[in-house]
Amino acid sequence: MNSTTEEILKIVSDWKGSFCGAYSIREDGKSIARMSSEHVHIEPKKDKPGLDITIDDGTKGESLAIPACVTHGSVDDLVYNDFFIGSDCDVTIIAGCGVHTDNGESARHNGIHRFFIKDRSRVKYLEKHVGLGKGIGRKSIDPVTEVTLGEDSSLDMETSQIGGVTDSRRVTRGVVGKGSSLIIHERLLTEKNQCATTEFSVDMNGDGSSVDLVSRSVAKDESHQSYHSVIKGNARCTGHSECDAIITGHGTVSATPQLDANCIDASLIHEAAIGKIAGEQLLKLRTFGLTEEEAENEIIKGFLR
Repeated sequence: MNSTTEEILKIVSDWKGSFCGAYSIREDGKSIARMSSEHVHIEPKKDKPGLDITIDDGTKGESLAIPACVTHGSVDDLVYNDFFIGSDCDVTIIAGCGVHTDNGESARHNGIHRFFIKDRSRVKYLEKHVGLGKGIGRKSIDPVTEVTLGEDSSLDMETSQIGGVTDSRRVTRGVVGKGSSLIIHERLLTEKNQCATTEFSVDMNGDGSSVDLVSRSVAKDESHQSYHSVIKGNARCTGHSECDAIITGHGTVSATPQLDANCIDASLIHEAAIGKIAGEQLLKLRTFGLTEEEAENEIIKGFLR
């Protein structure tokens, strides 16, 4: 692998020269390293770019890393990864992505991930996105995540876009079964003229199902963000959607949470708050000797933590 790939891996997947457990590393549209474990099986798709990943019933305490790296411009990477999680599992999946360009050519990664999670399984899913390089070419990341949860199972998804991405469209769809839960916490930072769109859509089809969607974002400079979530309560269930955003400079944010209660026992709530950093917060930090810019950065860092 090249040095840019190594830099991306360290940022998005905490790579320290190796991975613990099964892994697949993608570089510029190709798999450059892949290893299965006893209970996590990684196979390349036969009909399109991507992987079929099967995790055996009863697998616990194992991790899987599938980072994707675009290291230069003129790459438009598209990959399809399907995850088949057995019953009674407890696993962690790391799926970071970084795009890099040092010239005027565009670099893009589009990962389409589908999760099929059987009954009584617990999955932790971590996904970091970053754009790197000094080039003026666009750095685009457009992830699509589709989740199907069986009974009494859960997916806890933490996603973050931590800077440098010119534009992104982040789409997440979920179908939640009886007694299952989907938790999605998003952290998003845009600056300069960057644009980011987030689209959540979740169907709660089983009694006792739940969903918790939380987006925290900061729009700086001239950047723009758009957030749209749809929660459909089709059974006795609980649903929560929250969008909290900070704007600085001339940043703009549009938030549209939508709730559809299609069952009398569906309990749904949404919250949205958009505003600037409070003056008293800045003043307090400046009394400790920080400049206004340093104080603002510390507040943003804490907000996105």
